Amino acid sequence: METPLATTPAQTFLAELTAEADLTRRVLARVPLAASADWQPHPKSMTLRQLARHTAELAGFIQDTLDNSEIDLAAFEHQQPAPLTDTEALLTFFAERVQAAQSSLRTFPPDALGQRWVLRHGPQVLIDQTRAEVMRQLISHLIHHRGQLTVYLRLLDVPVPGTYGPSADEPS
Repeated sequence: METPLATTPAQTFLAELTAEADLTRRVLARVPLAASADWQPHPKSMTLRQLARHTAELAGFIQDTLDNSEIDLAAFEHQQPAPLTDTEALLTFFAERVQAAQSSLRTFPPDALGQRWVLRHGPQVLIDQTRAEVMRQLISHLIHHRGQLTVYLRLLDVPVPGTYGPSADEPS
């Protein structure tokens, strides 16, 4: 997909999110959830299911950042997310979150990225930054976890797709 020219900060984030989502989709498409969901490379590591879900849900956090000035994690502590049992469900989950984030970015007021955004857990403030700073961190966070997933794929002997260039499994 061709990335549109960015003229506002929100359009810059939209272009970057779109490009990174395309690369992330390629990695998520290789995640063998049905066969290896509970696999983890080390007892302190997330399971494949946990890491894949977290990677896929990050775009939803972008939408939450744009649509709310504050989020209190305490409100979500007792919620259990619906299990993702196969790769197709993972890709659908990811696509829904990306589309929602893209929609929010398309209509986001240009000056609102400079507004403060707060993440808290009850009275404890965890993050208090501008929306632009949080957006940058969320996109970086997505890239970070996508990279972790490629290591999981390698350890599971699943061919790793190229992202910013070729991989050992996709040399050209």
